[in-house]
Amino acid sequence: DIAKDLILLYAKRMDSKGFAFSPDSYLQNELEASFQFEDTPDQIKATIAVKEDMEQPYPMDRLICGDVGFGKTEVAIRAAFKAVIDGKQVALLVPTTILALQHYKTFTSRLKDFPCTVDYICRLRGSKEISEISKQIENGKVDIIIGTHRLLNKEIKFKDLGLLIIDEEQKFGVAAKERLRQMKTNVDTLTMTATPIPRTLQFSLLGSRDLSIINTPPPNRLPVETEIISFDEDIIRDAINYEVERGGQVFFVHNRVEDIKSVEEIVKRLCPNVKTCIGHGQMESTQLEKIILDFMEGDYDVLVSTTIIENGIDIPNANTIIINQAQNFGLSDLHQLRGRVGRSNRKAFCYLIVPPLTSLTEDARRRLKAIESFSELGSGFNIAMQDLDIRGAGNLLGGEQSGFISDIGFETYQKILAEAFNEIRQEDGMSLNEGETRFKEEETYITDCVIDTDFEILIPDDYVNIVAEKIRLYKELDSLTEDIEIDKFLEEMKDRFGPVPSQVEQLTYTVKLRRIAVELGFERITLKNGIMLAYFVSNQLSSYYQSNKFAKILSFLQTKSKRFKLKEQRDKLYIAVENVKSMESAYKILLEMNNI
Repeated sequence: DIAKDLILLYAKRMDSKGFAFSPDSYLQNELEASFQFEDTPDQIKATIAVKEDMEQPYPMDRLICGDVGFGKTEVAIRAAFKAVIDGKQVALLVPTTILALQHYKTFTSRLKDFPCTVDYICRLRGSKEISEISKQIENGKVDIIIGTHRLLNKEIKFKDLGLLIIDEEQKFGVAAKERLRQMKTNVDTLTMTATPIPRTLQFSLLGSRDLSIINTPPPNRLPVETEIISFDEDIIRDAINYEVERGGQVFFVHNRVEDIKSVEEIVKRLCPNVKTCIGHGQMESTQLEKIILDFMEGDYDVLVSTTIIENGIDIPNANTIIINQAQNFGLSDLHQLRGRVGRSNRKAFCYLIVPPLTSLTEDARRRLKAIESFSELGSGFNIAMQDLDIRGAGNLLGGEQSGFISDIGFETYQKILAEAFNEIRQEDGMSLNEGETRFKEEETYITDCVIDTDFEILIPDDYVNIVAEKIRLYKELDSLTEDIEIDKFLEEMKDRFGPVPSQVEQLTYTVKLRRIAVELGFERITLKNGIMLAYFVSNQLSSYYQSNKFAKILSFLQTKSKRFKLKEQRDKLYIAVENVKSMESAYKILLEMNNI
């Protein structure tokens, strides 16, 4: 249903007239000149792109990807102010209460000398205050409103919403984001995220999104030194004392509210002269707000908290973070948490406390190794790839990534959404994009095929032992669409790393197999114990079953009835083929089928 609404909404947006904002005024130039830091080249590019989009007569839909602390908020402030100058209202949607507070402080301090009112809505405000603010929004008295999911409430009505900014978009459900857009299809939308999304997104969904990537770190920014340690009281004491003695502050992350108090006691025992405080999501909202603000002001040295600090808290004075039980966090969570420190020109430290490595699962060990090795600036991209290695060639074969959006990564999520889109378009008889209508005769009924096998198909550690390079190779191989390109890829591998092992050769055949399986209409192929099962499109009402392609496959099966068996189980139609000894032979079977 969401996909259906999305399609109609996007179709409406492309046809709808947006508001064309006027070119920069002197006030806009004043604001940009008052920025206390020097813009990085990518920041300049992103700002120009956003402003150009806003001046177009159709609605903007731009995504800004930038690593933690690379200056996305400044781009958002400039865009918001541009909308306010033209008499429009701006809504900034954030995932957490604390981030709402943080943005409120940043926006008010940046815009204090300009004619612009900023307010915020979250659970820290009482219901009386919220209804008062709602009235002001409806009367147009508030120019920029910052808020959590509360902004999605029906009672909040805008007088004239012109720009919607979504921060940390990966934390929101699609339904939540679309609720805001349904208020007005012709609202310009700017989305920000620190989990960088591969460039393929540029041609994403219905081609309705533009992408800006902020890759350059601010000048004088140093990488965060990351170290894996066991719960060693001496190291923890030294780390806290070192930070406090140089005038800094410390985050101590412990993600269990039940025993967070005892962790604070340990910190107090180790460093008796240090002022500590506790912050977590189950506290009274006013109390939590006071603690965070006091910590920002420097009243406390150590904040012992849950992951409530994960998103967007910007305290340049806090330059050491200690994460307890780090093995229980996902890669992108660790990366976000580490991004809370090292936001000034000081050297920052991140300590990951884990039990003895031998007691951890293989996955957890590799996750920790990945976060430790990717500590250079802008390494978010490598981390956002969710380290393909940890899940095998997950993105390539789609085996272990069913259903968890945080694990499957945006690319696969896009694929799933695109499939839903195509299905709905076919059902509703909606027109396809220009490029698609040209290929109407060669209609594809599925967009991807999942391959599940017990063969060893991977790039072995003893062949390529640098994780980042291996991820790059997997990605490159996944993007190849022609056999010639794949052969060239193998030649390059041989040239760089020596004779290509059989696992890698079989991996390249997997890519070819997957491509040809999609052409033939196979949704899933399993290859285990020498038996290949190829499953047809699962939607029994699909027009695939009336197509020439399906008819050709059936006639092929009749001529080869000894080796190929057509079967049906639990309403799923599939072909079983025995004695398939490798990926290569599976590929050749499908090739023969395709060449009928």
